[in-house]
Amino acid sequence: MKRVLIVGAGKGGSALFKILFPIDRMNVIAMIDTNPDAKGLELARQYNIPTGNDWKYWINEKVDIIIEATGNENVLNEILQTRKQETVVIPGSVAYVISELLDEKEALLDKLTDQTNNQELILSNIRDGMIVINEQEVIQFVNKSAEQIFGNSKANLVGKQIDKVIPNTRLPQILRSRRKEVNQKLLLENGKMVITTRLPIINANDQLIGAFAVFKDITEVLNLAEENTDLNEIKTMLEAIIQSSDEAISVVDENGIGLMINPAYTRITGLKETDVIGEPATVDISEGESMHMKVLQTRRPVRGVRMKVGPSKRDVLVNVAPVIVDGKIKGSVGVLHDVSEIKSLTSELKRARQIIRNLEAKYTFDDIIGKSNEMQLALEQAKVGAKTPATVLLRGESGTGKELFAHAIHNESNRKHNKFIRVNCAAIAESILESELFGYEEGAFSGAKRGGKKGLFEEANMGSIFLDEIGELSLHMQAKLLRVLQENEIVRVGGTDPVMIDVRIIAATNVNLEKAIMNKTFREDLYYRLNKLPIFIPSLQERISDLPELIHHIIQKMNQDYGRNVTTISNDALLALDAYHWPGNVRELENVIGRAMIYMEMNEEVIKQEHIPSLQTMSQNSSEEISIRLDLPLQDAVEQYEKELISSVYKQSGFNKTKTAKRLDISIRNLYYKLEKYNIAKSNLQ
Repeated sequence: MKRVLIVGAGKGGSALFKILFPIDRMNVIAMIDTNPDAKGLELARQYNIPTGNDWKYWINEKVDIIIEATGNENVLNEILQTRKQETVVIPGSVAYVISELLDEKEALLDKLTDQTNNQELILSNIRDGMIVINEQEVIQFVNKSAEQIFGNSKANLVGKQIDKVIPNTRLPQILRSRRKEVNQKLLLENGKMVITTRLPIINANDQLIGAFAVFKDITEVLNLAEENTDLNEIKTMLEAIIQSSDEAISVVDENGIGLMINPAYTRITGLKETDVIGEPATVDISEGESMHMKVLQTRRPVRGVRMKVGPSKRDVLVNVAPVIVDGKIKGSVGVLHDVSEIKSLTSELKRARQIIRNLEAKYTFDDIIGKSNEMQLALEQAKVGAKTPATVLLRGESGTGKELFAHAIHNESNRKHNKFIRVNCAAIAESILESELFGYEEGAFSGAKRGGKKGLFEEANMGSIFLDEIGELSLHMQAKLLRVLQENEIVRVGGTDPVMIDVRIIAATNVNLEKAIMNKTFREDLYYRLNKLPIFIPSLQERISDLPELIHHIIQKMNQDYGRNVTTISNDALLALDAYHWPGNVRELENVIGRAMIYMEMNEEVIKQEHIPSLQTMSQNSSEEISIRLDLPLQDAVEQYEKELISSVYKQSGFNKTKTAKRLDISIRNLYYKLEKYNIAKSNLQ
């Protein structure tokens, strides 16, 4: 069972809760929202699901899936940075789409319920009795007139086998023969004589779903002939049913002259009663043959015929059935289904899928800010690389925007309509990295899924895969990746047959690969394969002239996120930021501007120097002492010292994992392991 945490109890979060809660395989462990009046929180409380206003309280619980339904990108990014590596994070955009679809579904259900209630109201109040059975011969509906004729209540009839209520009924024979019986006499057990018409119920797929009978009590008028039943009332009943139907219906006589249409027919074709009634059956056809005339000639029904009708040439599917009385054809009834609407909905669905798919790579070159020569050179190289199939290697310090470049390169390439898969090579444990990248066959290892599983390279086929922090790959995985680059094929774990793939690889690293080659930690042959198109992304210090433009862009973004109206930054504040060396690059700049805006008054529009948090270097804070308890066993004392040392360096490094690993002289993968082992998180240290 998957444990699910929903962050955001608004419209999207509530919609997801309604979907996930009934699913046995999903266990919603909590619903979180900062707004105590959010409707999703009240919904969760009704089902005894824990609620809260801080998702960080739950992040260290065993959580399989976190659904970010606030729509706040900062919340999403913080969850992504804080979550455990095995936790899957689903962004709020998915929640929005699901919410919209659920609203549409509920609206359609309400509409269907109203139609059903209206039809039942009409049928319940007609003077003729009516009884409906399903294909198992069980009574599904009786109206008030039928209750009076049978001398029994609806509660005692519905749900019973028809032959238990009417022993001599012929409705079961109608089910078997699929043929109607018109104006037949039937003597009931209570002594009443009725005239009944029995018909099978056949859906649009030509499937039998039941049968029904309409009958009139003629006990006191046995002298009347069968053909003198109250045809006018039956006609009124049928007209009421036809007029209330959302299906477009047209009726013609034996000569193909229009007798009746309903409002739905006018809506689809654009033709009014004056255009159709009294006119030949061909009057509504723009392209195609009249199915009414064909049915009148052949006496056989037709189904699913495609044609265009009305002045607007609306594309429809037509079903037409003959009306035969006493062996003579009296006309035909046609039902039209609007294909144009189906096409429109299909087109909208395709567009929605395309939007969702494009969200996998959501940035373009327009999102990359910078007019400095250094950044313009990197952008020009990236745009050239996007138009070629060559492997791209993005190099630069942490926080410079390597992932933005990867997104933009994919979206500028001819693969932009295919998948963009992102992989942090350092964040995935070495033991499962190979199976994640290349997939596995059934039985490859204990716990392997039945039928095996595709790897990320196969998922990205015909698209792009972004391998971030590639310098952290082990030599074993480097050899595997080299085979992909050389042969354009992968072999699943536990398999022997190669799988051909067509994937554009975009790699990124802040590691000095040349030094790594000298230290024998990076393969030289892989380096030359990756380094065909190297793009060096400058640090913020190297393009400090871009600082004003970057700050303006960040302010606009934060205004939307925080609901502020900040317009600019003062010269004093800008000079202070300009003098800083920005070891955390653009990521650190976003953090500083965001913190400044948080502590500003709501009516303030200019970021001043006093709003800027302290920009002291991390080395100035390195004098923190680490205390060790002397009464602990050696192993416990070592672990305590290691935890406090890592916590201190992590905090001093501005919570930058790459810088922390470098200062501790350990691999970033080892750092991820120790952060999880000691439950060290940014939220715990601030």
